[in-house]
Amino acid sequence: MTTKMAINAKDIFRNQHRLIRFIEQSIRLCSNQSLKTAQQQQQKASTPDFEITASVNTQYTHAPEPIKHDKDLGHMFKASQMAVRLATPQQLQPKPDNDEELGFGKLFTDHMLKIYYHKSLGGWQKPEITPLENLVMHPAAKVLHYAVELFEGMKAYRGVDGKIRIFRPDMNMNRMNLAAQRSGLPTFEGKEFVQCLSRLLSIDSEWVPHTEAASLYIRPTLIGIDPTLGVASSDSALLYSILSPVGSYFKTGSNGAVSLLADPSYTRAWPGGVGNRKMGSNYAPTINVQKEAAARGLQQVLWLYGEDHQLTEVGTMNIFMFYVNDQGEQELITPPLNGLILPGITRDSILAMTRQWGKFKVREATFTMPMVSELLNQGRLLELFGTGTACVVSPINRINYLGQDLYIPTMEQEKPVHELIRETLTDIQYGKVDHPWSVVID
Repeated sequence: MTTKMAINAKDIFRNQHRLIRFIEQSIRLCSNQSLKTAQQQQQKASTPDFEITASVNTQYTHAPEPIKHDKDLGHMFKASQMAVRLATPQQLQPKPDNDEELGFGKLFTDHMLKIYYHKSLGGWQKPEITPLENLVMHPAAKVLHYAVELFEGMKAYRGVDGKIRIFRPDMNMNRMNLAAQRSGLPTFEGKEFVQCLSRLLSIDSEWVPHTEAASLYIRPTLIGIDPTLGVASSDSALLYSILSPVGSYFKTGSNGAVSLLADPSYTRAWPGGVGNRKMGSNYAPTINVQKEAAARGLQQVLWLYGEDHQLTEVGTMNIFMFYVNDQGEQELITPPLNGLILPGITRDSILAMTRQWGKFKVREATFTMPMVSELLNQGRLLELFGTGTACVVSPINRINYLGQDLYIPTMEQEKPVHELIRETLTDIQYGKVDHPWSVVID
């Protein structure tokens, strides 16, 4: 009898935080959700011109590169083989007091996903979900010496119907495998990994914020842990994922827009490099430039390339320009996938849905800072904005270029295109529009 009572007590304490969290969320939802929904429906009724439905072409704008697994890769992991070890009450992580005021990447959930690869043991090992814990590796691990690693950025959204959704995960898996191929790391079956992530999300589902101002960031990571020095493929690797409830990614100005430093003396990527792969080695060299931008009172860096100062990326985002072209037509343009930029999921989605709208021209083409300056002088530049998983859409209002401030009228438009794009994407992500891009987690 005593043993049974102790087990029951342990179960109660283990789930106590879930009950408290559920009550808090229920109270907040009851008091706010009806009013919010009514306000949003009223606002949407006034702007019916731009809509997206399930009939949109859900294929890639560009066909994804095929994934070729090495012949000697070994066996693949299966989600059905997963082992789960739940956190004890002492291992539970502190939860945010207010989902509306979350920062980015500072809090983490109770559990993580880990899948080891060892060529000597035949390939991928069985997936496991464990309490969030530190990683232990040999000091000669290749990730520590040669940056043999890569990562992805995904999000889970709490829909207006209470269901949890992730956005186009197949694209993340394809991009991650392409980066693995380039890094000499083992590839894997993307669908199986998505199923593993879904299980992790279901276990930590209480961490998905109950607000459209926040979401749960998913950080899949693949690192080489082979304990040998020497620049070579890693025969051992760790594929893992952690989860973090997040709010806004960027610190913006008072009107929600970002200002940029465009210094052509710095280059983020080059032809034949890995600017189109999501590797940590692409990001470390940008940090000092970001600090220089901050010292000048600017929020982000606009990365330029070539003697003609081509626009490539802004911070960690793809970039779009909305302007009036030489024929007097409104046009949305973004740099092409020429190896210098990351093939963003948000970027691809924006191209697909704005082409479906048919309200203006949509094009992928190179554009330069002299072109931006000339359009601005002629009053034909309407909007500049960055896009990505972390920020969705981030308007740009100022660029410091060659010592001169260029003020972009992005926030001065009567019906800004970037706002319509953001609203349409978030409607899909939060389940207001039933759409194949948005995958429900069971």
